[in-house]
Amino acid sequence: MIANDTPITYAHDIAAVNWARLKDDLTADDFDNGRTPDELRRSFENSAVVVFAWHNGRVIGKARALSDGVCNAYVVDVWTHSDYRRRGIATRMMGLLADRLPGQHIYLFTDDAEKFYHSLGYRRQGVGMSIVSGQWLNRF
Repeated sequence: MIANDTPITYAHDIAAVNWARLKDDLTADDFDNGRTPDELRRSFENSAVVVFAWHNGRVIGKARALSDGVCNAYVVDVWTHSDYRRRGIATRMMGLLADRLPGQHIYLFTDDAEKFYHSLGYRRQGVGMSIVSGQWLNRF
């Protein structure tokens, strides 16, 4: 059981993240896309804005945005641990990201959370498309 009296905190800093533990938690929660802990760290280091939700010294949510710093941003890697969902954590993380992207068009892609993002004001726009250049994660 999760203690309701212990606050969930949010941070834009990656310094305290234990990347190996986060990788393990993502794998256990069926949200792992194959990155190593080091690749996961580099993904967040190279992002314009990051946010982590913390509870009892553990990352229980994460999100990041890529941005040109002018007019376009793309949100990726939004995750809240299954045990913490439906408590407003992802809503708060998305708000914290948007606060740091003023004036920018924020785009994202979702497979199964369209209703959630719609509730935050996101609207369908165009058709999302993708391609992997070479092999996924540059592994041969």
